[in-house]
Amino acid sequence: MSRILIVEDEPAIALGLEDDLKMEGYEVEVARDGITAARRGREGAFDLILLDVMLPGKDGFEVCRELRRAGLKTPILMLTAKAREEEKVTGLELGADDYVTKPFGTRELRARIKALLRRSTGDAETECCRFGEVEVDFARGELRLRGRPVELTPIEFKLLDFFIRARGRVLSRDQLLAAAWGPDTFASARIVDNHIANLRRKIGDDPAEPRYLRNVRGLGYRFDG
Repeated sequence: MSRILIVEDEPAIALGLEDDLKMEGYEVEVARDGITAARRGREGAFDLILLDVMLPGKDGFEVCRELRRAGLKTPILMLTAKAREEEKVTGLELGADDYVTKPFGTRELRARIKALLRRSTGDAETECCRFGEVEVDFARGELRLRGRPVELTPIEFKLLDFFIRARGRVLSRDQLLAAAWGPDTFASARIVDNHIANLRRKIGDDPAEPRYLRNVRGLGYRFDG
């Protein structure tokens, strides 16, 4: 399930986008100001960001610039009520991948989102990933260790997928809980440790000196595959 961050301060538009994209099968989060958008864009391991230009706190251009300077490669689709060519050029020069002018049709927006997601997942990392002696095929839901199939639970697959997408970044237990169990879960943070212990065993990671799923004391975990 692709994760999309909607950055839109107009409640009616944000709600409409959220409902439409959820119906399309996407996992959606909404940010209503530029400061929150910049923070969640860095932390949330999203597959795509829908970014409005006119925002409180920071405008969309500033958010886009900040995310790209931080090294974020997530596709950014900018939304604006203005159709001036210089604004489109500015957004694209700052690192936006595409631009849609309000009012826009839902069919056009869906098509642009799907095109950006196809383009961004064209590499093997999101569909098929290899590290060490492990090969993961997310499309088939399969993991192999030294060529032999290993059975993962759906939660373990979600965790591994989240780690790979956020490769090299520290993820807190709360972030991992939200990614694998959902934002409204009542599960405790300790369950994350238990699942990561199982996941380490299944990918052949030494629990005493883990190479891939590393504990960052006081902060969470980091995937170094």
